[in-house]
Amino acid sequence: MARPFLKWAGGKTQLLRHLLAFAPERFEAYYEPFLGGGALFFALQEAGRFETASLSDINEELINVYVQVRDSVDDLVEVLHAHQGAYQPLSQARRADYYYRIRGEQPMMPIEQAARTIFLNKTCFNGLYRVNSGGSFNVPHGRYQNPTICDSGGLEAASAALQGVDIRVADFDSAVTQASVRDFVYFDPPYVPLSDTAHFTAYTSQAFEMSEQRRLAETAADLMERGARFLLSNSSHPDVDRLYRDKGMSPWLVFAGRMINSDASARGAVRESLICPDSSAPTRRTPASMRARAQRTAGPTRPTRQGRSQRLSHVGRH
Repeated sequence: MARPFLKWAGGKTQLLRHLLAFAPERFEAYYEPFLGGGALFFALQEAGRFETASLSDINEELINVYVQVRDSVDDLVEVLHAHQGAYQPLSQARRADYYYRIRGEQPMMPIEQAARTIFLNKTCFNGLYRVNSGGSFNVPHGRYQNPTICDSGGLEAASAALQGVDIRVADFDSAVTQASVRDFVYFDPPYVPLSDTAHFTAYTSQAFEMSEQRRLAETAADLMERGARFLLSNSSHPDVDRLYRDKGMSPWLVFAGRMINSDASARGAVRESLICPDSSAPTRRTPASMRARAQRTAGPTRPTRQGRSQRLSHVGRH
């Protein structure tokens, strides 16, 4: 089974059962304009729930990785295997030297660029992807004992899942212009920060500011008018919920574990919103905990204090 092959801040693996509950049982085309780790794509593809897929992101480096995994996985595995063989035997100090040398390089060949991206993703601090205003990756070296730099089996499974999939660099709005009533779109943008210190939106040299959040809401509203089905994830922030409620959409509360954060104290369960048109509210496939809480809830709520294992599974409309 194919799974995400990159660590990605905000990855959706542990929320998949909730995300799948919002997706139609069958649909023609799947669109994912903020690709990241692609967890929902791989799950839907494994389940055979769509006929075609279009994956996109404005991050050219990320898109190149997916293209190389789809088209040239054997060559990619060969280059990553060389990185792994060179890096693993070194001391921590020498590993850091190797890491910063690779981080400072700008390969010309797409396959080398993709291998560099994956190598840095597997060996950088906490699996972060962050760039500065000049577009250069600037995450420091991590201190993993035995990182798997070349997961040949995982990459080959991902390559098989990506065959025939449209993968391109595109702005989220232009990426979904062809979406129709027969299709399903999943938006997973950089989140609105929940605090003044949580500004982690630099996946490209341009930060995803509130003006972009409003533009995304307009894109979602346009899809709703056209009858296209969609789901959108964001932080459970009052401004986010208000933005979408005003356009006739339903925010549903979910608690998700977040282990990728530069501040260890900020990791753990956080509030997120899953947003969809009122007409696309969860169906009978929705987990029982979501249905029960939705029935109990009328208007805005605050989560109750619970054990972490419970909080990660509880979802409700808010």
